[in-house]
Amino acid sequence: MDKFVNLVKLSVGSESVETLAAWQDGRHAQSEDGLPRHVTRMWPRREAEILAGGSIYWVIRGAIQCRQRILRLDEVTGADGIRRCAIVLDPELLRTETALRRPFQGWRYLAPEDSPADLNDQSRAQEDLPPELANALAEIGVR
Repeated sequence: MDKFVNLVKLSVGSESVETLAAWQDGRHAQSEDGLPRHVTRMWPRREAEILAGGSIYWVIRGAIQCRQRILRLDEVTGADGIRRCAIVLDPELLRTETALRRPFQGWRYLAPEDSPADLNDQSRAQEDLPPELANALAEIGVR
């Protein structure tokens, strides 16, 4: 497989993985084929690496909590006539280990070796922790 890169993005307004999923289920967040998408102003310069197997890692309440595979990048034009990038996503939200992130604007590239691991069956039993507790555990390196 070619070398790939991930993206990390704040999920502004999401309180949990469930609220992100609910927002993506709305028609306003879907591409014409019904897949969830996130529209951004900038087009990624590392498009080929993203499409070679990358995911978008979502920061919710100050921590990466889940990811989605990136399927494609679509060009969309806003009502203002400006070209934008629609990041089209696999509908499956995969929970990850909690990884704290400071606020930032836009999106950032995230190398695979720096990306939090997906939760396995055993660690999924802990996924119902309140976000504050999960963040505190991540901060001290327990989760």
